[in-house]
Amino acid sequence: MMHGSIKLEYGVILEWVQKRSSVLDLGCGDGELLSILIREKQVHAQGIDIDEQAICRCVSRGLSVVQQDIDTGLSEYPDKSFNYTILNQSLQQVKKPDFVLKEAMRVGEKTIISFPNFCYYDARFKIFFGGRVPVTPALPYKWYDTPNLRFLSISDFIEFCNKRNIKIENSAFIRKNKRIRIFPNLFGEIGIFLLSI
Repeated sequence: MMHGSIKLEYGVILEWVQKRSSVLDLGCGDGELLSILIREKQVHAQGIDIDEQAICRCVSRGLSVVQQDIDTGLSEYPDKSFNYTILNQSLQQVKKPDFVLKEAMRVGEKTIISFPNFCYYDARFKIFFGGRVPVTPALPYKWYDTPNLRFLSISDFIEFCNKRNIKIENSAFIRKNKRIRIFPNLFGEIGIFLLSI
């Protein structure tokens, strides 16, 4: 049973991940999502992150993590070695997103992606009326300290998947911790996708 304190983005991912499945979280950060998945779904979980401080926080939570740059690939993992691979708020931060996603989909039977929608209406208004790079709850960084290297929208990602014959099994769009059902590219702050080949 899910607890009310879990943010909706994680709640969506919890809905999609089956109990006692295996999960590889690529760009796991401090391990918050992995900890929730272990607690709520009893998953067998492993994380990968490049940041040493994030790795230390994961270890302090008792998580199994590896320090690695996912831009270099996942060659040590055989095909379909996990039920799920997850790129939660990390695809837009990698140098080679196409390669990283291919590797994630090779290693996982299904892949879950979430990312901030750079075409969310608040961001559009801030650029148009303010003439500056937007800072929003989903994009909380100034231009000079952002970890984001790619600036994609929900529509961009759907087109990307269609061109590569990637199946979108499910999707959810969130704004201010509520699900958005209409015009997600305009009103969604975060897009979440469940993918398979």
